[in-house]
Amino acid sequence: MSSHVSVAPRQGLNARQTETVERLLTAGVEELAAVGHEALTIRTVAARAGVSTATAYTYLASKNHLYAELFWRHLRTHPMPATPAGVDATQRLTELVRFMARLLSDSPELAAAATRSLLATDPDVDRLRAQIGAEFVARFRTALGDDTPADTRPAVLEALQLAFSGAMLQAGMGFYSYLEMGERLADVVAAVMKGNA
Repeated sequence: MSSHVSVAPRQGLNARQTETVERLLTAGVEELAAVGHEALTIRTVAARAGVSTATAYTYLASKNHLYAELFWRHLRTHPMPATPAGVDATQRLTELVRFMARLLSDSPELAAAATRSLLATDPDVDRLRAQIGAEFVARFRTALGDDTPADTRPAVLEALQLAFSGAMLQAGMGFYSYLEMGERLADVVAAVMKGNA
């Protein structure tokens, strides 16, 4: 069963359905904070939202779908500044990875749950993974700016995206904190940009 929870504006949903989705997502955040990502179930989220489990499954295909939705919302509500700080690409990218690390650190339970859920293969997660990945790339592209030669820019973007997703996975597995992830990525950014100079 596929839903369209993350579509903004919520196309195809009437006002009552939109309100139900909002209640489910709010309940998802509350339940995640209360019991953690291992114990949370769609049933407990539905109960917290005051809807039936069947209704919840109308909008949320799985726990992985819920976590991906919540993570997408978290990203969308914490955009980067329109003009990233820094006089050159290295400084802007360093500020970006530190900003993203702080964003993950602010909600470590959600970040860890999303890291795992984004590896799932159901269609709703596939769609959200593509949106989240595109958001990461857009943020890196903005921070990179025009300081990097056009012929190497795609490779630099890919290196940054791979480094970020790998670091996020390692932090999600508990190898280091999300804040430490930001500092490690700052060193990676410096190395990538030095190699690109």
